[in-house]
Amino acid sequence: MAEKLKISRRDFLGGAALSLAAGTALSPLELFAKSQSFYPPSLTGMRGSHAGSFEISHAVSWGGARFPAPKQRTDDLYDLVIVGGGVSGLSAALLYQQRAGADKKILILDNHDDFGGHAKRNEFDVDGKKLICYGGSQSIDGPGNYSKASTGVLRDIGINTDPFYEYFDQDYFKKRDLGSSLYFPSEVYGKDVLTDNVFGNWFDSDGSLNQEKVIAGYPISPEAKAATLKLLASDTDYLPDLGHDEKVKHLLSMSYTDFVHNYTGTPKEVTDIFRDTPRGIWGVGWDACSAMEGARWSNPGTQNLGLTSEDRGWLADRDEPYIFHFPDGNAGVARSLVRKLIPEAIPGSTMEDLVLATVDYDLLDIPGSNVRIRLNSTGVNMRNTPDGKAVDITYVNSNKTHNVRGKHVIYAGYLGMLPHICNELTDKQTVAINSVTKVPLVYISIALRNWQAFDNLGIRQVNVAQPSLMHSFGMDFPVSMGGYNFTSSPDQPTVIHGTYVPARPDSGMSSLEQHKAGRRDLYEMSFDNFEQKIVSQMSGALGGGGFDAGRDIAAITVNRWPHGYAYEYNDLWDDPSFGRYKGPHIDGRAQVGRISIANSDASAYAYIDGAIDAADRAVTEQL
Repeated sequence: MAEKLKISRRDFLGGAALSLAAGTALSPLELFAKSQSFYPPSLTGMRGSHAGSFEISHAVSWGGARFPAPKQRTDDLYDLVIVGGGVSGLSAALLYQQRAGADKKILILDNHDDFGGHAKRNEFDVDGKKLICYGGSQSIDGPGNYSKASTGVLRDIGINTDPFYEYFDQDYFKKRDLGSSLYFPSEVYGKDVLTDNVFGNWFDSDGSLNQEKVIAGYPISPEAKAATLKLLASDTDYLPDLGHDEKVKHLLSMSYTDFVHNYTGTPKEVTDIFRDTPRGIWGVGWDACSAMEGARWSNPGTQNLGLTSEDRGWLADRDEPYIFHFPDGNAGVARSLVRKLIPEAIPGSTMEDLVLATVDYDLLDIPGSNVRIRLNSTGVNMRNTPDGKAVDITYVNSNKTHNVRGKHVIYAGYLGMLPHICNELTDKQTVAINSVTKVPLVYISIALRNWQAFDNLGIRQVNVAQPSLMHSFGMDFPVSMGGYNFTSSPDQPTVIHGTYVPARPDSGMSSLEQHKAGRRDLYEMSFDNFEQKIVSQMSGALGGGGFDAGRDIAAITVNRWPHGYAYEYNDLWDDPSFGRYKGPHIDGRAQVGRISIANSDASAYAYIDGAIDAADRAVTEQL
């Protein structure tokens, strides 16, 4: 393993600030706030679900802790209180304001030190160059198919997706001859090998590779090499005796890995190479996704099964490129919402000038403002008042318990927490909520002083076979807008984006079981654990291109989301008819008196429009 990297300011809470705090009543964050303006996007180290954001919730949900409300109400009466300041909660505030009146008083509570939920912005200053990237929710996907409500919200906050055809350089990597690669790590394969990826992946496979020559260099047995070539070249219908409907039913009954093993005769040594390809979408590998899902992706062995474009669903019908991406991902959407709600907190008026704008966090929660966003505030109890005309919410802020009343309340937080903080749910609703879980996810932002190694190797993306951490990492999306320019030369600083989804592959565990186990694993990992593995993986993969971690890595931000993606039904384990408009989540999101439920969880859809549509439904219920 590479020598442990020492990164300046990599983790403020774990470094010098703690020694500064010794002997004083001020916390490290309070000292930091006094020394300079508190600006969460620039914090490095362990972010996402950061220290201080989850302890109260865990005390309630894991330990059964209770936080009695103060005898007297400590806060104002609001027309609407929203618990959860992600895109769904912020959208609910805007929609309520539009429909009920701009003069309505709205309070938004969130347990993190930043708004936006998973729509997280990361910033770095590397050798005088400002770098902006995303630490969570990634892009506006397929806006042409958005609902009227979601389309309207984007329009009303000044987001027009058409200019992204100019801002996103779709030929950037092609012009520089930078492709996708496959990395075999030495800890598994005995030596580090970086080579071309004959399997391609969902996003790029040009089919121009000399497969036999490439596979000859893979560190696998001769038998596995021959099996790989056979699988890739196969035009066989492996289910010739089944009719169309029988084929679909059969493909839904087994994992894609089992299909490849049992019907094509391909050994595990081969499937291990591409096993983890869908982790970034489904949170599990092909051992826990159906063969039908593999067919939707046109995976090897499935191309000639006689399936239709209707069987492949949206993967076949996709008619928009994946380019609608702010430099900070969907943090751009969250920031646009906040600027609409609290204009004085973020200067500017266009989605372009938003990119370089700095949020004044001191202006998010000002007495007298119609909309207030109160960060570092964890909801611990919600209950309808006896007369049914309001809801009392107890929350913890600065280690103190507060009580606020809302004439209307929208819960836009993690749906799995609701049974722990609201005892008015029916048994049916609680069972429905507990039948699913969020998908753990980590987005890693690695600021480099240059990307010469990527250029020297002719790559932009690294896919990892049997990864110990990141299953993929590579250069960020090439977006330039609003005065912010994506790197134009290998000698310039840039950000590398890495994805890690903790799972238990080949364990026989269901997707839900893997998500829950992966979440436990994630909470047990320290920043040092991440740092060591990041350095090891990048050094092993990029060493041949001259990469030197100690010299080239400027900073690392680990965006940890133990409760990440909203659960989308997995047709290997769930009823294949379940989806966005059918499933237990419908019962789970039922209105509870004056409490309505938003968040993408309530849509069973982990995308921006899932979050906005949930907000639209919740506001409609309230009004």
